[in-house]
Amino acid sequence: MRAEFIDISTAHAPFEVKGLPYRPRRTVGDRLLEALITLGETQASLLSHNQKPWASVTFTGSRHEVLLDFEGPDAVAAGERLIAALPDHEFAIPGQLVADATVSEVTHNQLPCPRMVVTCVLLLLEDQ
Repeated sequence: MRAEFIDISTAHAPFEVKGLPYRPRRTVGDRLLEALITLGETQASLLSHNQKPWASVTFTGSRHEVLLDFEGPDAVAAGERLIAALPDHEFAIPGQLVADATVSEVTHNQLPCPRMVVTCVLLLLEDQ
């Protein structure tokens, strides 16, 4: 048996397309997460994000469940403002319409430091 070492500094370097550095395309989920973090005043940490396809007779889209963690008194206050603003917030996600945005669960702890975990459920429809 023989082992060969691979120089990973060149094997996994970002490649270029027509002389420009390659940037991966942002998905709908990426844009939604960015909007939620911004709505939470960039005080939230992402714990998880689950995305499932969704369809009815007339619409197609996706259902997203996002868990956000707010640690510290200022972050918890920002999380409370996110909870108040989420149902009526107008998202600007290209090609998508946010049909429903709700907070399904909130876990709030005071000790050892203030911490709040918010579960958001959003239904996005493809804008046709």
